[in-house]
Amino acid sequence: MAEIVQIDRMSYGSAGVGRLASGKTVFVEGAVAGDKALVEVQKDKKSFARAKALEIVGPSPERAQRSECTANCSGCPWRDLAYGAQLRAKRANVVDALVKNAGWDKSRAESLVGDARASKRQWGYRNKIELGCGKDARGLLALGFFREGTHELEAVPNCPAAVRPLQKLPKALSGALRYALGEESCGLFRVGVRGSLRTKDVEVALWTTPGAFPRAVAAKTLNSACKPTSVVRVMAEEGAARKVKKVEALSGKGCWEEQLCDQRFLVSAPSFFQVNTAQAEELVGLVLEGLAAGPESYVADLYAGGGTFSIPLAAAGADVVAVEAAGSSVRDLRRNAERAGVQVEVVGGDAARELPELGQLDALVVDPPRAGLAAGVAASIAAAVPKRVAYVSCDPFTWARDVALLEREGYRLVSATPVDMFPQTYHIETVSIFERAIR
Repeated sequence: MAEIVQIDRMSYGSAGVGRLASGKTVFVEGAVAGDKALVEVQKDKKSFARAKALEIVGPSPERAQRSECTANCSGCPWRDLAYGAQLRAKRANVVDALVKNAGWDKSRAESLVGDARASKRQWGYRNKIELGCGKDARGLLALGFFREGTHELEAVPNCPAAVRPLQKLPKALSGALRYALGEESCGLFRVGVRGSLRTKDVEVALWTTPGAFPRAVAAKTLNSACKPTSVVRVMAEEGAARKVKKVEALSGKGCWEEQLCDQRFLVSAPSFFQVNTAQAEELVGLVLEGLAAGPESYVADLYAGGGTFSIPLAAAGADVVAVEAAGSSVRDLRRNAERAGVQVEVVGGDAARELPELGQLDALVVDPPRAGLAAGVAASIAAAVPKRVAYVSCDPFTWARDVALLEREGYRLVSATPVDMFPQTYHIETVSIFERAIR
């Protein structure tokens, strides 16, 4: 049965949120904040419902006038929402996370969370795209994006969210790899592409299972079709974990180079790097300002990646120890520090295990994965007694949980700044600064 619903706000997800006539909260796909929509309930749970919009009977004044993207993939779920409204909704989700997951009073959360820092580019900002592999109706290789929460592959000829050198590559890559591989998949399950507006580097990474692979043919075909600066093969286990067995260069540099904060970073295909380079500089600036780590301050960088924060901190004169578990990132970090001419002590290992061995710290920066801090890390941070902690988060709800943990350990959250790394999506990065309370 359909009914008309007023959409009040955006969820931390693709759906708009309103209330059914019964008063039950409903998450509506295809609607944005301010819409009046005719909806059909698809899942009716005890405390909420999920629905889809059959018709927008009263369009929101905050609907985007025009979208750069017309694809049916799930890569840009907020593309129908005007950018200013996206920023306000993202800040509201950070506030909501503090209320729900940290148990804060809303007035305290509202007073502490700053305005979201807008992305310099609303489209054409992604320096990386990842394409899944499947078969089309004729049984030939198809590349595309998986629809969120499904294994359904949507073939996308171009991606306007990507930086310009990458936008038309999905179609070119699909044709080139069909030609190179023929009717065989050769274990190919993912294609990653990175591009830089600053260095002009473009890298194609072919993720395959271990085994035979037509290396020379693939490299020659891709070089002809896309003219990348690097083609690599990453041999890994298929699945969410994607445990890497080996990386081999098929042609070119064998890695991707980007410029960040006046430094050049070499990034291996399996290594993490922020997908919005200009906004990553916002993150670094907020961390450096928040920590105020002067010369010879002893600073730890947990989940350090390839050195996004470690290298600028060392360049500012701090004595930096960086902890990173991923082998490829450890190698990248050491190489990047050497190229930058700075000293960073690199510890390859798990943050939870290594932190207690670092001793007393002056400051600490932590940039964990979406799951947030591992068990026991908040207590280990407190034991290291840094005066200030910078926590960079890509998930407001696990971050808010950790805010509560850190405050119980004697730290006080003094600022939280949302930084929009991902325009046209609900994702938001948050840079937060904690001070140690005097006991």
